[in-house]
Amino acid sequence: MTDGYLGIDVGTQGLSVIFTDVGLKILAAGEGSYHMVPGLGAECFEQHPADWEAALAAAMAALREKLAAVGITMQVRAIGISGQMHGEVLADAAGEPLGSARLWCDGRNEPEGHELTDKFGVKCPKRMTAVRWLWTIRHEPEKATRAAHLTTPAGWIAQRLTGQWLLGIGDAAGMFPIDQATLNYDARLAEAFDAIADEAAAHNLPGVMLPGIRTLLPQVRRAGEDGGLLNARGAALLGLPEGIPVAPAEGDQPAALAGSLIAAPGQVSMSFGTSVVANSVGDRPFNGIARAIDHFCSPDGRPINMVWLRNGTTAMNMVAEMFGGDFAAIMPQVLAAADDCGGLLALPFMDDEPGLGVSQGGTALVIGLNDSSASAGNAVKAMLLATIFNLRLGSEELDRQGYPRTEIILSGGLVKTPQLGQLVADAFDTPVTILDGAEEGTAWGAALMAKFRDETLAGRAPAWAEFLADQRTDSHHRFAPRPESVATLARVYDRYRRLVDLHGVVESAIRPAVAADRSPQPAV
Repeated sequence: MTDGYLGIDVGTQGLSVIFTDVGLKILAAGEGSYHMVPGLGAECFEQHPADWEAALAAAMAALREKLAAVGITMQVRAIGISGQMHGEVLADAAGEPLGSARLWCDGRNEPEGHELTDKFGVKCPKRMTAVRWLWTIRHEPEKATRAAHLTTPAGWIAQRLTGQWLLGIGDAAGMFPIDQATLNYDARLAEAFDAIADEAAAHNLPGVMLPGIRTLLPQVRRAGEDGGLLNARGAALLGLPEGIPVAPAEGDQPAALAGSLIAAPGQVSMSFGTSVVANSVGDRPFNGIARAIDHFCSPDGRPINMVWLRNGTTAMNMVAEMFGGDFAAIMPQVLAAADDCGGLLALPFMDDEPGLGVSQGGTALVIGLNDSSASAGNAVKAMLLATIFNLRLGSEELDRQGYPRTEIILSGGLVKTPQLGQLVADAFDTPVTILDGAEEGTAWGAALMAKFRDETLAGRAPAWAEFLADQRTDSHHRFAPRPESVATLARVYDRYRRLVDLHGVVESAIRPAVAADRSPQPAV
């Protein structure tokens, strides 16, 4: 028998499980798949919670098969769960789902997001679960009358395993704003929400009183606190004995922060893939509303400021394909290209980018081509820099408010070429670290949270930040900013900012040729 931890991640496109040893080394992984509910309209993205459970059973079977092949029988000491944030999973009083669940990428409730943001004075993006619930009250009132519980995909799996309606504070912050003074749902804003919901219910459900939102939401838990124990139903689903401790279920972004070993103010987690995210640990709550910045919490409750870009590395990959698509040959050229890309500038907007005021996708371009600048290295690097610069644009309000930025931890597909960490360090004038296992994903973060729960129960766990610091090893890449490159890229950034300011002109020129209906990309 091998002692270790089970990590479960409920992603947008599939579910994965990993088993680690007590040192958090991954011993094997399993996967299960599911699909979106077919036949829905534009901007509608839903999945069936039962499909997540079936995928979990399939993933566990695959995990056992791989472990058996290497002679390992797992003995799970604790279980961690992560999942796609901002979903709306509704259940009745018996705990059964009220149909399919709406996902983070479902865009039907944008007006409600603007409404709550204006009335609360706090950023409530259309992805927030409470925003979705207000839409449900107004547009699916019969479903709203039957709802007794409201949770996320990670919270749903946790409930199926433990019977408890609990949720980690990071995922909970994606459902409803958290008060940093109480580290619980903001009571003042909850009262304001209930008043808005009551007005909507009076219009759509005469004579019906809906429960207050705090009655519907799962109880908030921080890392190390009680997330329940594996019950009979959960034991049957996983094929494990009852009574195993479960860590509070977290969202994919808090789990990714954990997996990047980030907890101290000033640390920033950046993940580059189909979409791009920069999560900054704050030393105080954010002041006001910024179009490009959303807010949630780390697993221990610290405030996190998130800049999320829909437009990630897709445009860079497209340009690379135009030059033959041989990344093994192109990436050395990118690394060798001049910091100013031979004078080239690019825009990466394959899709809209609401946080930057870009309302129309299909406007990606490269400008400045001539006989000397038109090379694969320059063009691909210019497109990558455009995405990095978009993160800088989105982060400017954090800089204006004086938030610290001491270290960037880089993860995602970009780290397949770790030397690109130098470009990020120079563009942000901040040291960059790439940890071993930076491509492992949020399931490892879930396993890490399971270990923290296990050690807390045993009385061995220090504070969350100290625990994460203890997991670091010397096996990673570090990149310090180079002053000359920092100065060059600062000048290129000023030029890029002017190009973005002209985007409306570009958009108006090509609008008739741009498809109006574009599906959102999954978070990475």
